[in-house]
Amino acid sequence: MELLIVSGRAGAGKTQALNALEDMGYYCVDNVPPSIIPLFARMAQQLERFPRVVVVTDVRTGDTSSEIMQCLSDLRQSGISYKILFLECNDDELERRYRETRRRHPLIGTDRSLSEAIRREKYMLNGIQEVADFRIDTSHISVKQLREQLISMFSNTQEELMSVRLISFGYKYGVPEEADLMLDMRCLPNPFYVEELRNKTGLDREVSDYVFDSVASDTVMEKTESLLETLLPLYREEGKTQLVIGIGCTGGRHRSVAVTERLSSYVSSLGYRTRVVHRDIGKVIG
Repeated sequence: MELLIVSGRAGAGKTQALNALEDMGYYCVDNVPPSIIPLFARMAQQLERFPRVVVVTDVRTGDTSSEIMQCLSDLRQSGISYKILFLECNDDELERRYRETRRRHPLIGTDRSLSEAIRREKYMLNGIQEVADFRIDTSHISVKQLREQLISMFSNTQEELMSVRLISFGYKYGVPEEADLMLDMRCLPNPFYVEELRNKTGLDREVSDYVFDSVASDTVMEKTESLLETLLPLYREEGKTQLVIGIGCTGGRHRSVAVTERLSSYVSSLGYRTRVVHRDIGKVIG
């Protein structure tokens, strides 16, 4: 099991980091008291269901730096290896962020101002910051740049960050609302008008051969594959974790299904994880 402990100052971007790590395949648990982390880690290790685990611990639990250090000692004694990621941010930027968002700092109180709470938190987290394996200062970087740094630190490949879901559908039943891209394949030869093909689907070889057996079909597929080859890396660079492509024809049984199957193979060949959904393939022909 790969255990990553994330800590850092309130407002430094732990929530954004957690979202990015979850997209990378980590099982993430937020706001875990240090005393519980060794027990949780042992349970996760025994279950063998979570090969990559992230736990976030910080001053929200009310624990001090010494309790966090005791947690790390317990993990070592249990033979559980871990890495620590600490997110830092300078005092002035943290104060600006809190004033802009009007969020309440976890250590603020009637007898402590925001600036005092920020300084107090820095002192409380000093121990874990010193032993951290990875440190990121978010004072002057965007959420996108934070994500890119996490990718370079913890991702094996960039491609694993974005999966592509291809949905075949029929326009007569409505378009898939979740689609990021929509491809209309009603321009291709329609097997519906061929009696021996009407009750088959795009998963049948005869239907697929009919749909692609034309110069126009070859051109459409060539241009579509070229478009995807250009767009997919751009979506990935923008931090997209799942791209949904809707591929439609009139009824969602013939042309869209055949095209979806072919594009799925092509997208997989580019190194992306793909999933195919044939939304309307089982609809009654009418």
